[in-house]
Amino acid sequence: MQPSAALQRIQPSATLAMTSRVFELKRAGVDVIGLGAGEPDFDTPDFVKEAAIQAIRDGKTKYTNVDGTPELKEAIVAKFKRDNGLDYSVQQVTANVGGKHTLFNAIVTTVEAGDEVIVPAPYWVSYPDVVQFAGGTPVFVEAGPEQGYKITPEQLDKAITARTKWVILNSPSNPTGAAYSAAELKALGEVLERHPHVWIFSDDMYEHILYDGFEFATIAQVCPSLYERTLTVNGCSKAYAMTGWRIGFAGGAPWLIKAMAKLQSQSTSNPCSIAQAAAAAALNGDQSFLKERALAFQGRRDLVVSMLNQINGMSCPRPEGAFYVYPEFAGLIGKTTPKGQTITTDEAMIGYLLDEARVAAVHGAAFGLSPAMRISYATSEALLTEACTRIQTACAALR
Repeated sequence: MQPSAALQRIQPSATLAMTSRVFELKRAGVDVIGLGAGEPDFDTPDFVKEAAIQAIRDGKTKYTNVDGTPELKEAIVAKFKRDNGLDYSVQQVTANVGGKHTLFNAIVTTVEAGDEVIVPAPYWVSYPDVVQFAGGTPVFVEAGPEQGYKITPEQLDKAITARTKWVILNSPSNPTGAAYSAAELKALGEVLERHPHVWIFSDDMYEHILYDGFEFATIAQVCPSLYERTLTVNGCSKAYAMTGWRIGFAGGAPWLIKAMAKLQSQSTSNPCSIAQAAAAAALNGDQSFLKERALAFQGRRDLVVSMLNQINGMSCPRPEGAFYVYPEFAGLIGKTTPKGQTITTDEAMIGYLLDEARVAAVHGAAFGLSPAMRISYATSEALLTEACTRIQTACAALR
């Protein structure tokens, strides 16, 4: 017995691997600061927890509809209308076991061998692997710090071929925090209007984590002509601090939603019934805390950006959203550690920081753009200050 060819086309998640490594070190008593996990340090709001407890007491512990209870689907419909001005019916929305499951369902139900999926780089680690699992080919479009980690209309147009099935847009971005303005999305949309065979996977998971008054926009909202071929994807994990509850959702064409439900019926069946009740409460409840938490993240962003930009050989752009920074450090490649090892790659740099500074981040190669690293600042300012001080000291020791 051997692993299937499909399994061999993918790699384990680099972000989850680093998170597991940090857990192991902490269990061993090592004083390590983990800046690799992509989850808020805030707790799930109390009113969401109470909804889950009440659901248990009410006996809502049985199977539900495959891709969401009527109550959750109605909450999703209301959320899209309230926050994005998008009109979906309950037949046009789906609830899944996290945003990664939404991605998997959408790609596996539509992509075949020979199909291409445009993936802007840097990218979330799961995008290319899920495409490759389905037999498709990810087509990377690189967007470096000089262009704000955002692809241009010209780049998008050049990447589209007759074989292109999807383009994935993630704003604000994991791993860079870069966010597309309404005008920038409209410019990309004008390119896509000329290519009616291309569908858009709009990953809006970090919608509510934005800074400096930046206004969120999603492509089906600013380009109504693309509504029919856009899957608008979101979830409860980041904004509502519900990563472990595993609820993602999407709105799109009825045939696609039905196809995704068909696949889900033979994989996970329904998301956890208790988590669905909690998610409905989150989407329907008081949303005021979202801005308060975004403001807290903004202060952390400013701290980390300032401290990392004090390092010679490192440059850290200031992101518009999410809770990541993506500093590049070409100026540190080729330098030597105090133990005589040469930093040849960003993975080597991450290993050096973990071994010598006891700070864990994720290397840029995992996200498709090197030499860089992703740092999550979803932790306290005290820990961030200590972590950045350690990074500064470790980088100053390189020769």
